[in-house]
Amino acid sequence: MNAPAAYDPARLEIFHNLFASIAEEMGAALQRSAYSPNIKERRDFSCALFDAEGRLIAQGDHMPVHLGSMPASVRAVLADLPLAPGEMGLLNDPFRGGTHLPDLTLVHPFYVGGKEGDPPAFYLANRAHHSDVGGMSPGSMPLATEIFQEGLRLPPVKFLKGGEPDPDITRLILANVRTPQERLGDLMAQVAANRVGERRLLALIERHGPAEVTNYARQLVAYAARLMAETIAGIPDGEYAFADHLDDDGITGEPVRIAAKVGIRSGRAVVDFTGSSPQVAGPVNAVEAITRSAVLYVFRCLLPEGSPANDGCYEPLEIIAPEGSVVNARPPASVAGGNVETSQRIVDALFGALAQALPGRIPAASSGTMNNLTIGGIDPRTGSPYAYYETIAGGMGARPDADGLSGVHTHMTNSLNTPVEALERAMPLLVRRYTLRRGSGGGGRHRGGDGIVREYHFLAPAEVTLLADRRATAPWGLAGGGAGAPGADRLTGSSSALPGKFRRRVAAGDTLTIETPGGGGWGRKR
Repeated sequence: MNAPAAYDPARLEIFHNLFASIAEEMGAALQRSAYSPNIKERRDFSCALFDAEGRLIAQGDHMPVHLGSMPASVRAVLADLPLAPGEMGLLNDPFRGGTHLPDLTLVHPFYVGGKEGDPPAFYLANRAHHSDVGGMSPGSMPLATEIFQEGLRLPPVKFLKGGEPDPDITRLILANVRTPQERLGDLMAQVAANRVGERRLLALIERHGPAEVTNYARQLVAYAARLMAETIAGIPDGEYAFADHLDDDGITGEPVRIAAKVGIRSGRAVVDFTGSSPQVAGPVNAVEAITRSAVLYVFRCLLPEGSPANDGCYEPLEIIAPEGSVVNARPPASVAGGNVETSQRIVDALFGALAQALPGRIPAASSGTMNNLTIGGIDPRTGSPYAYYETIAGGMGARPDADGLSGVHTHMTNSLNTPVEALERAMPLLVRRYTLRRGSGGGGRHRGGDGIVREYHFLAPAEVTLLADRRATAPWGLAGGGAGAPGADRLTGSSSALPGKFRRRVAAGDTLTIETPGGGGWGRKR
């Protein structure tokens, strides 16, 4: 799409914020109307605005792993579903632009003028992580060996028809999940979020006119492309390579290699993942949309603060992700952990490469895992099934000019830690301990942030799955800084530490302790 030559820079900045405010307000509506703690407490969702071609225009300050991959989902809906007014498309298929099955994306067309035959002028979309979509384990983040074990897989389908949920699609979804009432509540919250975005976009067009709004949407994408090209031009030309590893895939016990080579030349970057492991048996395979999302996140971190983040950022980037590898897996690979764990290691590998080109700007490795915990069973208080999902924060890597922060979510996640009160209200368990893991950050001129200790005491039998990493490999330091402490997991009665990826039945009275990794240190102590 070629942007018109003339525009007012001041108005461009105004529209940048107007478009972003639409996505932010969509997010506020989704959070406030959701049923599950994962969405209303942890904010595990993202909202965005797209143009008629499915190009990202603006996004809220939500989840990086969602936002860089959501355009592929929108384009999949555009390809499969001609959406009329009052219709919304739904999908979660990781091989059609999704991330993993619990992330349901809802796409809403926006029409201007209402002339018969006119295509949509914009699309509004949101993605939310549902605490259960079926599959072999409660929470739908299992140690699976194929995607069919992970849950209900939806290609693009029409969820809303005539302004109402399609009864057949709704029954199909709810029949395949453990917590149907919560799932329907969260889905309707997603519908409400898109409708809020529709009202705000309509008000914007009524005030400024469709031509000006469309023009500045195009200009904003072009501006982001220029900013990214200028940022890349500030990196010394050359090739920079780095490799990192996931501990294992949860099935074979073998480390999983992520190799990244970044080539910089004349304001363009070629990011090549050749040399990464072939796709693996366990659930840490990443689909191409996830890899693209991680690349965009890393290069977006280099942009000046306040820069627009949209599809234009991709224009100076070429991404090579070999098909059939762990960074571009093909069906029927299991992918639940690719979104949450492999994306983090891709970021580590890219920052490791860029640290060679920009040694004074890149931080040490952060905790490098989302510590995905799913718990499910029968709640004795209600006699009904429950399924719960959360991620647990860790230590941020130290920066060239400051210590890392402690107990925070980093890089591809931007969610919150679940409040203890919400956790205990939602499930039959107690949180006996919740504290920083003092001393787990790596030493150096600037220390890495500390991880977290979280201790769960179960009041009823449950099935627990942990999908985590950095238990065998440590978050690395930079410029002579020390590594952060690896994570550790223990269960009452276990004679040894549990691995980072496990599935267990626990009894009433059992206690699970999760200690998350600290961040790496930066620089030698003076």
